[in-house]
Amino acid sequence: MKFTFILFCLGFLNIGFSQVIQEKEPPENIKTIVFKSENETDQFPIVKLGQALQLSFDDLYADEMDYYYRIVYCNYDWTPSRLLKSQYLDGIDNQRISDYANSITTLQPYTNYQLQLPNAQTKFKITGNYILEITDSKGEPIFSRRFVVYKEAVQVGVAVKTAKEVKNFDRMQRLEITIDAPDFELVNPKQDVHVIMYQNGNFNHSIKDVTPQFISGNQLLYRYEKETSFEGGNEYLWFDTKEIRTASNSIAMVESKNRYYHYLYPDQIRNDQPYTYNPDINGDFRVRTIDAGATNSDREADYSFVYFSLPYTNEIGLDKIYVYGKFNNYQLTEENRLKIDHENQLLQTPILLKQGFYNYKYVKMGDKNQVVDYNFISGSHWETENNYTVLVYYREFGKTYDSVIGVGNASSQTISN
Repeated sequence: MKFTFILFCLGFLNIGFSQVIQEKEPPENIKTIVFKSENETDQFPIVKLGQALQLSFDDLYADEMDYYYRIVYCNYDWTPSRLLKSQYLDGIDNQRISDYANSITTLQPYTNYQLQLPNAQTKFKITGNYILEITDSKGEPIFSRRFVVYKEAVQVGVAVKTAKEVKNFDRMQRLEITIDAPDFELVNPKQDVHVIMYQNGNFNHSIKDVTPQFISGNQLLYRYEKETSFEGGNEYLWFDTKEIRTASNSIAMVESKNRYYHYLYPDQIRNDQPYTYNPDINGDFRVRTIDAGATNSDREADYSFVYFSLPYTNEIGLDKIYVYGKFNNYQLTEENRLKIDHENQLLQTPILLKQGFYNYKYVKMGDKNQVVDYNFISGSHWETENNYTVLVYYREFGKTYDSVIGVGNASSQTISN
């Protein structure tokens, strides 16, 4: 009986240990989390080993609370690694974030926090998947974000192609991938090489567990039809509140009371409309203000309630519709869900956002199976401009972790047959 109980406990531990670590979303007082590399155009938090990542966030309580950070290492599939902290960190974490300051001349007070990684206390020893956890003074997690550290041991070529099947040609984009390892031996690549593809730096839009279709000398070739295909989606909608007191092309009206209120023009359902090119930043956002005297947008930009709205139609019915973008980490929360305004026959919701340029779209969640339809409102087109990132993981013989040995990028602006 004792032996059986021990086996049961070990089995339970193994199950728990293999669970994917999800990003923890922040409480309502934590806003405007920006976590990026030094390249402003990258919304995907990925850096070469030794390069810097920058975190910024606001606490609307504005009471200069103490926040700390710690680092967790993960396997390629974001399950917990068995590595000791000393095996992946040079130095220590659990350090207080010391770079913070209160906002200046804003109606909404806040404390802005800044953290750079690596820093004097914390450096990364190896490549792979990491999670940055922000905690309070008691060690309780406040929020977390994923990031990736890589090295360039192999060359990763990515080409965006149209779908081969006629039924998918008008809405799908297909990736063809070539991994070239002239100076790096890949032993047992079908088992130990893992490729993960991301669309627009969004962890919700990924494809993984695709093995190489062909192996030719030092090359791994992925030439699939369905296995590496993404829906093209549509270009994101946008608005800009850098001039917080002034309406613009997308903002119908601005009110100023105890806070600012921006009312966007009602958006339209685009799933039955032809594709129209509209430059966007693929769901990302940029904090900025051009108010007189502002020199630091992180600590001088104000907040406003931005009202998003769609016309209520029988096609939408009682479906759950959400405002979706990098500003809310592509999460579906009650704050971002549209509610019915019977008087104006609109689906509407206000979201408190910092001044800046924002991309967004609307997505639908089904009631029965909780499956998200990302293109029900916006439609999907093969012409849509998307950025793709391909990460190559490899577990070397005798190692107990998955290193990132190469990164490939491509834009669908170069799509071809």
